[in-house]
Amino acid sequence: MNIHFLQHVPFEGLASIRGWIEGGGHKVTCTRLYAGDGFPRPDDVDFLIVMGGPMGVYDVDDYPWLTSEKAFIRAAIDAGTRVLGICLGAQLIADVMGGRVYPNGQKEIGWFPLTRTADAEGSALGRLLPAEFMAYHWHGDTFDLPPGAVHLAQSAVCRHQAYAIGERILGLQFHLETTPESARELIEHGGDELVDGPTIQTPEAMLADTARFAGLNRLMFALLEGLAAA
Repeated sequence: MNIHFLQHVPFEGLASIRGWIEGGGHKVTCTRLYAGDGFPRPDDVDFLIVMGGPMGVYDVDDYPWLTSEKAFIRAAIDAGTRVLGICLGAQLIADVMGGRVYPNGQKEIGWFPLTRTADAEGSALGRLLPAEFMAYHWHGDTFDLPPGAVHLAQSAVCRHQAYAIGERILGLQFHLETTPESARELIEHGGDELVDGPTIQTPEAMLADTARFAGLNRLMFALLEGLAAA
């Protein structure tokens, strides 16, 4: 497959997803929005991955390229491309598909549990999620589900954590791609967000057990396989 990913900041790359791409022998290309890269033709992309970033979908004045990025994501969806959105990526997909994106009541940064919804049973992608699982989070915004989306997962302080639109579009508010190395980069570049709060962990807590990142990555690979098979 021809896989293309959209990267918003240098420190939020593919992380473990690159291993899945290389293991499958897929071709991968990238648009670095922060560097002014252009976009490929939507019909040249089999699988689009939209990564995270510290900006919001509404920060168009500060990041004018968000406008062209949204247009490209919509064009890829209209072309029937498989699309995975992670954190900001999930918010961008929700936005272009008619959902509202706005600040959540509180930030989630660190390891917090998620629960699969009852509606997830009706989704091929949703059934790949465990009934309960721990994930790595770093987000302050949330979104309303876009029309036609199936709600897949929720946490105690953020209801809309994952959704699917058909079998080819998946939005994840949380990070399953994260490795110990990419978590350290997030901590280094997002340290100003690590203030005292009930759902904001310290760097020490986030990195205390690096072995659990492997579980995240296994679930990420399962969802990537599910999208690839669609």
